[in-house]
Amino acid sequence: MAKRILHVVSNVSHYAGSNKPTGLWLSELTHAYDVFADMGHEQTIMSPKGGVSPLEPRALKWPLLDASARAWRADPARMALLQSTASPDEIDPVNFDAIYLTGGHAVMWDFPDSEGLQRITRAIWERGGIVSSVCHGYCGLLNTRLSDGSLLVVGRKVTGFSWNEEVLAGVAGWMPYNAQAEMAQRGALYDKALLPFVSHVVVDGRLVTGQNPGSARATAKRVAALL
Repeated sequence: MAKRILHVVSNVSHYAGSNKPTGLWLSELTHAYDVFADMGHEQTIMSPKGGVSPLEPRALKWPLLDASARAWRADPARMALLQSTASPDEIDPVNFDAIYLTGGHAVMWDFPDSEGLQRITRAIWERGGIVSSVCHGYCGLLNTRLSDGSLLVVGRKVTGFSWNEEVLAGVAGWMPYNAQAEMAQRGALYDKALLPFVSHVVVDGRLVTGQNPGSARATAKRVAALL
């Protein structure tokens, strides 16, 4: 039976207060989208404000622009999906079995405090659905509270882009906060791979998180298995 997955992407195009471009790390979307499409699942793309989701330029260069991302860029119909993403007000969480929060540094600015994203994530979780993220996508879980007021991540195992990876990527100085540390401060049980940039997925019940861009496909497969 086909399930319904809600992808979440960013609307942010630049690091705050600078002309340094950022946006969606395209392969983090395409790898998951491919996995779900192969299984016949229905997919919708949403962003905190709706409309255009810019692309992270660094992810569009070799070797990061792999076959999956290249195929997406070459398909006008799929590229159009990123020009007109749904807004939270257009989404009824009852219609979805899982939510998948993509990354790219852009999400560090518009995911954490998006009330619409929090509302939808909470509703999907409390209906017994799957909440998942990859890389910086876990920033969207930092402030998500359940109906009883508790943070969704408290006491739960999670992973996401590590501070060490930020340093090795040469962008630590541009970060508005240390996402790994913020997760730990909220009571989440953060976990990471022994080596940076290798695929790593953490599953805690219906919460599925991937550490970095190379974890997107594996994260989607774990979500698909739970579905």
